[in-house]
Amino acid sequence: MALHKPYTDVPGTVIFDMEQARKGYWLNQFCMSLMKAEQRERFKASPRAVLDEWPMSEAQKQAVLAADLNACIAQGGNIYFLAKLGATLGKSFQQMAGSMTGMTEHEYRDMMIAGGRSVQGNRFVGEDGSAQPHRQPQGSGSGTLL
Repeated sequence: MALHKPYTDVPGTVIFDMEQARKGYWLNQFCMSLMKAEQRERFKASPRAVLDEWPMSEAQKQAVLAADLNACIAQGGNIYFLAKLGATLGKSFQQMAGSMTGMTEHEYRDMMIAGGRSVQGNRFVGEDGSAQPHRQPQGSGSGTLL
C-alpha cells in the first residue's frame, strides 16, 4: 500500500522521507565512509573503483562521479551525508549550496546575506490548501478556526 504523501507537490523539492532513505542507503553509507582519511585518499585516487565496491545504482555512482549534488539528492542522498563528499572534494558547504542553486559561491552568499531566496515560485501546488487537505482550515466550514 502506497503512503499518502501530501508534501510531494512542493516544486523543485525532494523530501528525505523513508522511501528516499531506503533508496539512498548505500549512497549515504559511502559518504559516511569518507569520514576516514584512508577512504578519502582511496576515493580521490580511484573514484570509480571505490564506488564499485558499494552496492549503489549506476545512477547514484554517476551522480557522485559528476559531483552533482541535486542528482545525488534525487537518488536518495541526504545533504548531511553528502557534505562529506563535498568536503572530500574540497568544497565548502556554501560552495555546495551555490552549485545546487546554479549560483556561484559569492552569488549564493550575497543572496543569503540579503535575506535569502524569494518565496516567489517556491509555493506548493494548490496554494492556500486546495491541493493539501491537511492544510485546510478546521472547524465549522466557515473558513475560521474554532
